[in-house]
Amino acid sequence: MSDASGLAPSTGIVALSAVEAIAEIRKGHLSPLEVVDAAIGRIEATDAGINAIPVRCFEAARSEARRLMEKNAAGEDWPLLCGLPLAVKDNTDVLGVPTSGGSALTAGRVPDVSNPTIDRLQRNGAIVVGKSNLSELGGANTTNALFGATRNPFFPALTSGGSSGGSAAALAARQVFLGHGNDVGGSLRTPAAFCGVAGLRPTPGLVPRKPLSDPFDTVFVEGPMARTIPDLALMLDAMSGFHAPDLVSREQPASFQNAAARPSWAGRIAVSWDLGLLPVDQNIRSGFRGAIDRLQRAGCAMSETAPDIAGLPGVIRALRGLAYLATWGRLWPQSRDRFTPEVAGDIAHGESLSARDIASAMERRAAIYRRMQGFFSEFDILICPTTQVAPFPVEIMWPAEIDGTQCESYIDWIMITYVWSILGCPALAVPAGHDRAGMPVSLQIVGPPHSEERLISFAARVEQAFSGRS
Repeated sequence: MSDASGLAPSTGIVALSAVEAIAEIRKGHLSPLEVVDAAIGRIEATDAGINAIPVRCFEAARSEARRLMEKNAAGEDWPLLCGLPLAVKDNTDVLGVPTSGGSALTAGRVPDVSNPTIDRLQRNGAIVVGKSNLSELGGANTTNALFGATRNPFFPALTSGGSSGGSAAALAARQVFLGHGNDVGGSLRTPAAFCGVAGLRPTPGLVPRKPLSDPFDTVFVEGPMARTIPDLALMLDAMSGFHAPDLVSREQPASFQNAAARPSWAGRIAVSWDLGLLPVDQNIRSGFRGAIDRLQRAGCAMSETAPDIAGLPGVIRALRGLAYLATWGRLWPQSRDRFTPEVAGDIAHGESLSARDIASAMERRAAIYRRMQGFFSEFDILICPTTQVAPFPVEIMWPAEIDGTQCESYIDWIMITYVWSILGCPALAVPAGHDRAGMPVSLQIVGPPHSEERLISFAARVEQAFSGRS
């Protein structure tokens, strides 16, 4: 941790990676209860300054750890995750733990079943120690009226990003070993970048999703967050698989842990600083340039180019407005004053769209998708920055300008992640060292739909390059 964090250094059990902790449990050197107790101790010691885990279920976690130990003592093998402590984003149901969504509109419900992704993780041996903080009703900065803001563990005056900022901050502070998140416009990747951890937005259908108001949606996904690529691959193995009620669900294609164990440069790599049209802060450009230079020195050959996505930001604004109107229309306009200004603006924009506006947005997205497919027939992977700006003061909801360009909307600063969401591409935020100010640098590694194995193998090679290992 940076001295700016004010956090006690992490030592002992919480300093282990998820993969290392599991190995110690399997060898009998640690028990799930010891690991859970270590995570609880770390949360109690550090969370007052971060506010990553506002909802806690410590005694239930200890009980589950004891249950796993009793089953192992009776002759059962350890499950895949061996009782590792997990933080679950607080818009997702965990049996017996209140779900808030960070809003008075959705708070107060105690579910009697976990959502499919969490149920799968629990059956594979994850132990939920708490619910992580999030943006209110889907914003891009982790703050809400119920629990307040989550701060960046490295620089507490700055934001952790959103909307899965609580999980990212908890991971970076070593409060948990794995973090759950979900992603519409960058909610897994932006906070991962700001907090110096890894976050994967998978292809829709790989990870079963919670029940959605629109089951035909292909933008909302669930995904893993972790401190290392092998940890992320392990978690993806534990949460992937077919779930019949999810319309786009499919079988897990292979072991992602095996992909992480085979680090490799991809054959044809493209790189772009701004996707040809987005404003990017000069500090982000500088950190990105330094990271790319390091990869090239490590033997990664790449070409500077990007797919033609002209017109996509306008498509995103239209389809986001439509989706938010569909999701929240039943509470609109009678509860208008209970929405954040940003989400209220999305809903109002959705109301303003004509049928021709919607048809035009759908037609333009289809054309850009076809151009994207053509691009990925020539390149295996594209590398671009994960964010357009560096972490900003926690009190600011969103930056007003980027590199001299005024932001018209609160989603303008996450367009570099949103474009891949709207096109259905998997995208992985990978830590890539730090810039001169000590801020984490993050590379966004993007591939065509269903290319997660390739992304994870490549990301593992990137991780090696920045760790000094070969």
